[in-house]
Amino acid sequence: MIHLTIEVQSKDGITLAEHTDTNHTHLVYEYPYQPGDSIVLRSSEANVYLYIQLDDAINPAFVYYSGQEYRLSIPFDEKKASYSPKSFTGKMHLLTARVAALHEITSYKNVAANAYDHHTNLSLYPHASANVETRGEAVFAARNAINGNTVTYSHGGWPFESWGINQRKDAEFTVHFGRLVEIDKIVLYLRADFPHDNYWEQVTLHFSDGSSQMASLVKSGKAQTILLEPKQVEWVKLSELIQSNDPALFPALTQFEAYGQEVQVTDDVT
Repeated sequence: MIHLTIEVQSKDGITLAEHTDTNHTHLVYEYPYQPGDSIVLRSSEANVYLYIQLDDAINPAFVYYSGQEYRLSIPFDEKKASYSPKSFTGKMHLLTARVAALHEITSYKNVAANAYDHHTNLSLYPHASANVETRGEAVFAARNAINGNTVTYSHGGWPFESWGINQRKDAEFTVHFGRLVEIDKIVLYLRADFPHDNYWEQVTLHFSDGSSQMASLVKSGKAQTILLEPKQVEWVKLSELIQSNDPALFPALTQFEAYGQEVQVTDDVT
């Protein structure tokens, strides 16, 4: 049995509400969130696969919990702009977490998706990072490109958030899986707010196994698929982004997907 705990804590670290249960837990929090409040998730065991939904306005996520405490600061003001305006609001909140079933763990899926990722997350994978984010604004953060949103025809606040590169030619974006996964396909959604946006004609994918693969892209906000020889990796980096000759200044990435499955699955999953 795996004991899962969900807490809401104040900015001073005071526990405002908490619930613990085995394999499947939930917390009903009946108060408005205040600035400085955090959601905390803990598991009695490390290296476990979970399904979580920490706000009823955000999609559930299949995640890999590496063992450290997961903490999400409730976003307010500018930080809230990349989330649905319905999220984290009101005075009734339902938060759930459960151990994933074996068929969920072993299924072929997008292993890059995590709507609950954020800059300081190092416990709940996948996690996105980048060497640049436009003006440091939440609506252009790396996490936006793995949150599941594929609306590409505009830019700015939710649902048009994206990874923005601030016109940097050396921009790089990395998805960390937190464990070994086998992938055979990358799908990119370029932001397509034309004529405001430019796009990348060519990109290079670098993998933790030392391999790399170049790919050509087109001017489109639709899904663009890059097929791979199956490879077992812990991370993938998108870099060497070659911009088109269009006069627009702002290429950006709306969504990054990586399709595959787990390499190692422990015997104690349900």
